[in-house]
Amino acid sequence: QVQLVESGGGLVQSGGSLTLSCAASGLTLDWYNIEWFRRAPGKEREGVACIGPEHGVGNRLYEDSVKGRFTVSRDSAKNTVYLQMNDLQPTDTAVYYCAINGLCKDRLGFPYEYDYWGRGTQVTVSS
Repeated sequence: QVQLVESGGGLVQSGGSLTLSCAASGLTLDWYNIEWFRRAPGKEREGVACIGPEHGVGNRLYEDSVKGRFTVSRDSAKNTVYLQMNDLQPTDTAVYYCAINGLCKDRLGFPYEYDYWGRGTQVTVSS
């Protein structure tokens, strides 16, 4: 049974940092595209960052508003993917989800392209 568990969310002031984790069980993350999505209040779920398979071409893609601030990475030994978020802004406030088995090639994936999802972790940035 595939399970994804996000953690690391919380309340942070504008300009602060958080690192989100997505720990997987039931499969090996190294073989899959993994994407971080977020859903802000009143908005649709949007892709934030994705990372390609460990032994692929090394794709890492970012949504324009987070480029230079967010970094996606993986730890194969821990079967975990991370999202390092720096210089957080109130507009980053959202529930953040990780998802696997979608696309991460020429663009970020869409939610319908991903098969497995975590339950999300809340990130709140105060001004």
